[in-house]
Amino acid sequence: MKLIVEAAMRGEEVALTQDYQPVVKLVGIPKQAKPNRQAGSAKGRVWMSDHCDEPLE
Repeated sequence: MKLIVEAAMRGEEVALTQDYQPVVKLVGIPKQAKPNRQAGSAKGRVWMSDHCDEPLE
C-alpha cells in the first residue's frame, strides 16, 4: 500500500480496480507555494484597546 501512495505523490495516477473495473483513482495533491511573508507587514492595522487587560465583570 505504501508504494501506491508514494507513486501518487510522485505525480502518477493510480487506479484501483474491482472485478477488473477501475473504481478509484488516486492522485497526489501538488504542494502549494508558501505566501511571501514579511515581518511587520501588519504594522498599523492591528490595535488593542487600553482597557483590554482589565478584569471582566
